[in-house]
Amino acid sequence: MLGMRNQSMLESEMTQKHCRSVLYLAVVVDCDVARVADNVTLLSGGFGVSFPGSVPESCLGQWMLDRCFTWLKRFISVGLECCPSRLFHLNIQTINMEQPLFSAKAHVFQIDPATKRNWLPASKHAVSVSFFYDANRNAYRIISVGGTKAIINSTITPNMTFTKTSHKFGQWADSRANTVYGLGFSTEQQLQQFSDQFKEVREAARLAREKSQERFELTNPALNIAAPQELSEERHSPPPLLTVNGPGEDKLIRSRSTEVELTSEKERIKKMLSEGTATLWSPLNMAEYRQTKTPMMHCDVQALLCCVGRSVSCELHMETELFTLQDSNAKLVSALQEAESSGLMWKKQLAEYQEETDRLREQVAELEAQSVASASSDPDLSQSVENLEALLKTKEQEIQSLQSKKTDASDLEQEKEEAMQRLQELEHQNAALEERVQSAETDLAASQEERQQTEGEVQRAIEVLDLKILDLSSLRQSLAKLIDK
Repeated sequence: MLGMRNQSMLESEMTQKHCRSVLYLAVVVDCDVARVADNVTLLSGGFGVSFPGSVPESCLGQWMLDRCFTWLKRFISVGLECCPSRLFHLNIQTINMEQPLFSAKAHVFQIDPATKRNWLPASKHAVSVSFFYDANRNAYRIISVGGTKAIINSTITPNMTFTKTSHKFGQWADSRANTVYGLGFSTEQQLQQFSDQFKEVREAARLAREKSQERFELTNPALNIAAPQELSEERHSPPPLLTVNGPGEDKLIRSRSTEVELTSEKERIKKMLSEGTATLWSPLNMAEYRQTKTPMMHCDVQALLCCVGRSVSCELHMETELFTLQDSNAKLVSALQEAESSGLMWKKQLAEYQEETDRLREQVAELEAQSVASASSDPDLSQSVENLEALLKTKEQEIQSLQSKKTDASDLEQEKEEAMQRLQELEHQNAALEERVQSAETDLAASQEERQQTEGEVQRAIEVLDLKILDLSSLRQSLAKLIDK
């Protein structure tokens, strides 16, 4: 379509006073102003506007100037807030014909626009994510196509950053699409390759932008309409196209009048730019414009339209960047709050462990005091005390290791479960040791009772023996008396 390649169009129908106006975003290569349909005109810089059939060809430039100023800001701002995927509709056949700079298979995710925390899967399975170079726009893109649907269409800018959030997952924020893309790879090596390629393409995009800006400044030195001094210089310098026709007073007067008209036209356009909007011209002004229009003014109008489009797109880009930064700031604040809550939880658990350790230390001290008296008679008690001391040292070492460990958010839950499991094991062992101590105390009491009983029986046996000895001694004396007789 008249010098257009790889065009991407967006149609947004708007109605005002029964007149439909459709604004197109397209890539124009080799045309300045061209009528491509019955009611569509394309301008250099990629802007097109439809016009009613009643507008004559001679008034077309001024009519487009008024319409573009009126609708351009509203259209782009509304379009960016609607569906970013519709703003940049892809020609799938053109993409498939181009050779990618780099491709990798990955699962594609997008951030939930409602919560800004959860990931929503954009593909059911791993799809090809590729880097492309758009020669028409001198831009680099990340594109992923699933069937006939464009899953990712992200233009890489120098301020983009690809962040690796895990071993196989990475993400980057696209301020133009107002979303965050996430890629899940099958291996860590693929993630590293994609990250390196992202850095290379981002650097290439930065260099391409600098070169395009330098080229624009060299080829369009008179488009800086923001400086009042340059405008004043243009007022006092005669346009060369109007003075090269030769001498003559009539031509000189005509040149001066045209210069004054051009200056007033520029002043009026500058005023419209400063106000951010444009009013529709009356038929009288349009007739005036038909009489005073010159090729120089026509070129200036087109150049001003290009500058207006670029300034509006830059302003919208800055607004989307601001929204992205605010969103990132909110995410960082929520992550900081979660980290603080995790730290408080770990401090609470550490205090509980210290209380449990103090309680076990008191129990060990009580057991030591109880086992001092019976340590010589029962070697099992001393062994139990040693076991408890060893367990106490082990627990103190575990507490020290817990204190020295770094609080990693991904390992907090696992470490908590392991600590609870070790605590339960220690409680079971402590209960078993308490049962053993109680059984040892019971055995000691029983042995002491048996000893007392044995001592009583021995005492009674001694008393019986004493009686028997007395009886024997009396019997001996009686026998001796009998022998003496």
